[in-house]
Amino acid sequence: MDLKIAGKRALVLGGNRGMGLAIAKALAAEGVAVLLAARDREALASAAAEIGAAGTFPVDLSDTASLDRFAAEVGDIDILINNTGGPPYGAAIGRDVADWEESFRSMSMSVIRLTDLFLPAMRRRGWGRIVTVVSTGAVQPIPVLGISNTIRAGLIAWSKSLAPEVAKEGVTVNVLMPGRVATERVTMTDEATAERENIPVEVVRQRSFAQIPAGRYAEPEEIASVVTFLCSGPASYVTGSVYRVDGGYVRHV
Repeated sequence: MDLKIAGKRALVLGGNRGMGLAIAKALAAEGVAVLLAARDREALASAAAEIGAAGTFPVDLSDTASLDRFAAEVGDIDILINNTGGPPYGAAIGRDVADWEESFRSMSMSVIRLTDLFLPAMRRRGWGRIVTVVSTGAVQPIPVLGISNTIRAGLIAWSKSLAPEVAKEGVTVNVLMPGRVATERVTMTDEATAERENIPVEVVRQRSFAQIPAGRYAEPEEIASVVTFLCSGPASYVTGSVYRVDGGYVRHV
């Protein structure tokens, strides 16, 4: 299938590793000029060399005051992949206010602000794709990710609110909700759970596999393929939706 996005310009937040890097690779394979943004400059340069990125932009998403300048440096784009890192591990109760505030800035306010900054050009051209990556924790909370569960749930409501506001202008707005993916972040989550429950990490991993009908974690490339379709021309009538790619983990309708 021709996805009709060759020559488009995409910005992938967190494109230096894990799911972000897999998404960047998949878009680049379709002929998209991929721009990578992340905080880790060394990993950013390595990822850019690996996929032949069109540009790299170091950014600290928690520094929301710098985002206007960042967006100006990036320039107009056709595709925005809102893929942010996760907050510190822990329950929802008794967390330091600073953890909540910094996490909100880096995971939510940054996404909202950058989308506002990149949207005008998409609307003028009558074509745009915005995909925000969250987590199944937004609908089925994960015990060690209290802050993440809360903030990512809010991003779903924001995305659903935004989608109808720009639908007639050819801009689609969707949410990608991955389940457990074989990335460094999931390894860290399993380790945090093992420490919290004082059990071996392999027990945590096997317990997770038992809860997933597919019986395994996803590969980052499996997530990237769905994101790439949502960014495509043939997906022009898909907007305001939440796509779960979780191996059947979330059971509710």
